Amino acid sequence: MFQDQLSLMGVLNVTPDSFYDGGRHHSKEKAFSHALQMIQEGADIIDIGGESTRPGAQIVSPEEECDRVIPVIEKLKQETDTPISIDSRHTAVIKAALDAGAVFVNDVYALQDDGALATVAAANVPVCLMHMQGTPESMQNRPHYQDVLQELYHFFIERIVACEQAGIAREKIWLDPGFGFGKTLDHNLTLLTNLSFFKTLGCPLLIGLSRKSMFGEILNKPADERLHGTLAATMVAALQDVSIIRTHDVAATKDILTVARAIKPYLQRREQADVCTA
Repeated sequence: MFQDQLSLMGVLNVTPDSFYDGGRHHSKEKAFSHALQMIQEGADIIDIGGESTRPGAQIVSPEEECDRVIPVIEKLKQETDTPISIDSRHTAVIKAALDAGAVFVNDVYALQDDGALATVAAANVPVCLMHMQGTPESMQNRPHYQDVLQELYHFFIERIVACEQAGIAREKIWLDPGFGFGKTLDHNLTLLTNLSFFKTLGCPLLIGLSRKSMFGEILNKPADERLHGTLAATMVAALQDVSIIRTHDVAATKDILTVARAIKPYLQRREQADVCTA
């Protein structure tokens, strides 16, 4: 699933407090309507979340999270053929979402919740493991790394091993460096320009850059004015070894990915020519 092409994941936050679209799609009807719009615009998968993980966000109980996301998953499953991802760090929510029809798990906590590994292994579905330093409540309180690339690399190795020991095959594992999740602007830009560093781990990358605070720092603009900055960074990511781009802005990002697909063969030819002349 999604490994052989650069795919587009549409963000559907069924929350009142997400940093950009909180409250816009909080009801089942609004959420379903927005999902249909993203599908029409070219989303390959819809990622549904019921808990905000913005910096400083408060924890939501698994029961409330399920109340938000399960009706939307069930309706989308009944009325569309588009794959559904559950964006959650709680085992109970992941299990309920998979039972309701989700086919992909996107976990900011990298399956570290009790029972999460076993739940995903039993369901035999793909999973994205994201890196986060700290928790959403505290992650932006002076994040620090000796070497952000090396520390993320070793974190991913540990989580991949844990997954494989639980029965999750490596070919079902995606990795997300977690832009903005316990990272400064310098950390984020270092990651963005070195995504190929993680290629040797043998897992495809999922990248979530959409309207994040890093663009607020660069552009001095609020979230609703960060689209152009997001698209510029998305092109940088798309020209590297990335498999899925996660975005709030499907139509605009689809154009970026179409251009990236057109450019990549020419970059590969140049790289091959450089090797032959070296």
